[in-house]
Amino acid sequence: MSPVLRQGWDRFTLYLPIILMGLLALGTWWLVRNAPAPIAAAAPSSNGNQPDYFMKVFSVKSFDATGRMQSEIKGDMGRHFPDTDTLEIDNVRMRSVTPQGVVTLATANRALSNADGSEVQLFGNAVVTRETQPRLEFRGEFLHAFTQAERVRSDQPVVLIRGNDKFTADAMEYDHLDQVLQLRGRVRGVLMPAAPR
Repeated sequence: MSPVLRQGWDRFTLYLPIILMGLLALGTWWLVRNAPAPIAAAAPSSNGNQPDYFMKVFSVKSFDATGRMQSEIKGDMGRHFPDTDTLEIDNVRMRSVTPQGVVTLATANRALSNADGSEVQLFGNAVVTRETQPRLEFRGEFLHAFTQAERVRSDQPVVLIRGNDKFTADAMEYDHLDQVLQLRGRVRGVLMPAAPR
């Protein structure tokens, strides 16, 4: 091999890595320029507090581990709100049964329930009835029921009927487990004498 050719070959091999890197960079630039645009990530829904599903003329039942029904909620129209995981129900009718078999019924024009039905707010012609002896009934335009804790409260005027006795108050809190009833504001009551035995 001639010395000129050998010198040319040596220079070429000296610059070969730089030439290859330049070709790779040029190829990468061409690929990026001609590749399709990336798919934009789905933007989170900006619907705010919009329902994700509806139910018409429905019934939802929940059962314990033994298969005994704990509660049932019926309504004419139900709307589930995913941001708060709540269920809004029109013309609601509820039935809940304690492990001891005590039945509690509730009705209202509208209700707002949490995911497991343990907390329910009743709006408009709200009535909660405990089928105990004596029978206990709460009435008002707003009642807040806690089914598992067996409590009912309201910060609005209420009527309480216990057997033949009747009470009215501006606000109320009832805890069945502690057997405590607190009536606040203007409280009025009518106590009927017990029937002779």
